[in-house]
Amino acid sequence: MQRRFVDREGVPEVVRLREATARIGVLAGTLVALAGCSSLSDSSFTVFADPGKYTYYSCDQINAQTKHWTTREQELRTLMDKAEQSTGGAVVNVLAYRADYFTATEELKVLEKTARTKNCNTPPNWGSNSAIR
Repeated sequence: MQRRFVDREGVPEVVRLREATARIGVLAGTLVALAGCSSLSDSSFTVFADPGKYTYYSCDQINAQTKHWTTREQELRTLMDKAEQSTGGAVVNVLAYRADYFTATEELKVLEKTARTKNCNTPPNWGSNSAIR
């Protein structure tokens, strides 16, 4: 004979557990749906770069900084590729180059966003020679 546990109102414990599980499932589903609605395709979250750093730069200064950080990113990518070919290269990448590489890529994102905000003529947003039909 199986013993059933009931609370003061006479409701079996199994029913209470199922109701609690259903509530948690609904809550989790709601949170996932809300998180999906709040995600942005153009996230401005950065760890290594200050989003407002280039606010007062002119378009010429932004272009100069973009050139500098593009060169730095390419240099770091080359160093990382060379390090990966040697023994222990992954460790060298993480210890020596990865943080600098992420800094360079984030600086470029901030610069691109600032250039778009200021309507600067930069290579990614130069006018096209084809018409929209």
